[in-house]
Amino acid sequence: MPVMPGAEPFFHSGGSTGALLCHGFTGSPGTLRPWAEYLAGAGLTVSLPRLPGHGTTWQEMARTRWEDWYAEIDRAYSELRGQATEVFAMGISMGACLALRLAEQRGDGVAGLVLVNPSITADTKLFLLAPVLKLVVPSLKGIGSDIKKAGAHELSYDRVPVRAASSLPQLWRLTKERLGDVTQPVLAYHSTVDHVVGPASMRILQETLPSGQLTVRECGNSYHVATLDNDADEIFAGSLEFVRSHSRAGTE
Repeated sequence: MPVMPGAEPFFHSGGSTGALLCHGFTGSPGTLRPWAEYLAGAGLTVSLPRLPGHGTTWQEMARTRWEDWYAEIDRAYSELRGQATEVFAMGISMGACLALRLAEQRGDGVAGLVLVNPSITADTKLFLLAPVLKLVVPSLKGIGSDIKKAGAHELSYDRVPVRAASSLPQLWRLTKERLGDVTQPVLAYHSTVDHVVGPASMRILQETLPSGQLTVRECGNSYHVATLDNDADEIFAGSLEFVRSHSRAGTE
C-alpha cells in the first residue's frame, strides 16, 4: 500500500539520548515531523514511526487495532535502544496514550514522557458509540487537522474507520489501570480549546500522578494538533529542556 507523501517515518542517528515520537489516531508522522526534526537538530537520536494503517487509506486502517499500533511503538523503542542509552517517549493524542503504555510496560527503560493533548479516556460520543457503530457503518467524518493557525494543515484521514476506533476503549482501560506504575517524570501540554479530546483525560492524569511528577503547561493559542499550531515552538523547546533536565547522560 503506497504511503502518502509526507507520511513517511523518520529516523535520525544522533547522541546517546533518544526520543521516540508517537503520532495520533488517523494522523501520520507528518503531525510530529517538525518536532522530530527540531530534536534531531539538537543532537538527539530520534525515531518517529508510522503506525500500521496510518498514512495510506482509512480502509487499510480499518483492518488494524490498537495492539498493532502499540506493537510498532514497542518495535521502534527496541530499535532506538540499540543506538541510545536512554529513551524519552513523546506523543500527541492517542500517541500520548501509547507513550504512557510504553512507560508502564518498559519501566525504567523509559526516562521520561512528554505528552501533548493526551487521549486516555472515551470523552467524546464517537468513541463511546464506536463498539456499536462498527456493526452499522464503516466510517464517520474525520477528526484531523484541528488547528487554529491559519494555513496550517495536518496530513490525516478525512474519515474515521469505526472498526479501528472501536478498539480504543480497551487501550484506554488498560492504560488507566496501570497509570500508578508510571514513575517517570511527565511533561504534559494541554490546549485550552480542543475540539477532539475533552478535559477528562487531563483530569485523570492530574488525579493519578503526583504534582511533583507531572508538570502541565497550557497552550492558549492552539487547538488539538498543537505540534503544528501556534504554540509548537514552545512545545519543541520545552520538550528539549525537559530532556536535558532529566537525562542521565547529561546535556547533549
